[in-house]
Amino acid sequence: MNITADQTARRDRMAVLARCSSQRLSALWAVLGLRQAHTPLRGPEAGLVMLRGRIGGTGEPFNVGEATVTRASVKLEDGSVGHAMMLGRDHAKARLSAVIDALCRNPETAARIDAELIQPIRRELDVADETRRQQTAATRVDFFTMVRGED
Repeated sequence: MNITADQTARRDRMAVLARCSSQRLSALWAVLGLRQAHTPLRGPEAGLVMLRGRIGGTGEPFNVGEATVTRASVKLEDGSVGHAMMLGRDHAKARLSAVIDALCRNPETAARIDAELIQPIRRELDVADETRRQQTAATRVDFFTMVRGED
């Protein structure tokens, strides 16, 4: 399966939108000023998805549990359709993410959204991830065994 650059950019964009906070997304969206009339095609609606895992990443798959997700699909006045799905029950965030997905069908608008909305959120998420990694590393304990000469 060949994945195009547009598909990769869309996947990365939607991953950032799914991880960001609703408040930060709304604040940056308001500054961007890209208000767009849209018609809901589906939802937003909440549901459950089954989470699957594998022991060691390679073993037999097993059901870990369920997670709540919200999905939305919208259609803009120009006919562009956008979809979004994310963990949790934040209907407003799912709807706004679907609108952003639809707007990004236009390359010029996508470039502006990526520069003014996605990149700042991505940087903030990267900083938060690095902070979490450092905090976790600070609690790491190395265990070692000394070999006795009697054996």
